[in-house]
Amino acid sequence: MKKHPDLAWPTPANRIENLRPNTPVRGLELVILRMYPQRMIVSSRYTGPVAAACGRDETGLVGLVFWADQIQNVNVGDVIRIESGWCRSREGALVVSTGRHGRLSVVKRFDR
Repeated sequence: MKKHPDLAWPTPANRIENLRPNTPVRGLELVILRMYPQRMIVSSRYTGPVAAACGRDETGLVGLVFWADQIQNVNVGDVIRIESGWCRSREGALVVSTGRHGRLSVVKRFDR
């Protein structure tokens, strides 16, 4: 099958410098720099707690959204991995989330 040069699936990002709005995120590892207080969301698609955060790798900074149990599982200083997530743009800044089908795992816990 011949590939058309102008038509291509987005390449999944695994570094912050490669993130683009409306593209998948696979294997992105970063350290959590800051977590903001959780708040409750009530909508037709989701009802429950949500928390914003900020993370970085060696290439840059990105906003994060944590849902439900993810909020309790992640702490500032932890290194996390996001699999099958999604990148969006919100008010000009990139934000990464696991969305409905993605996974978040803690690669390394910050020792206090």
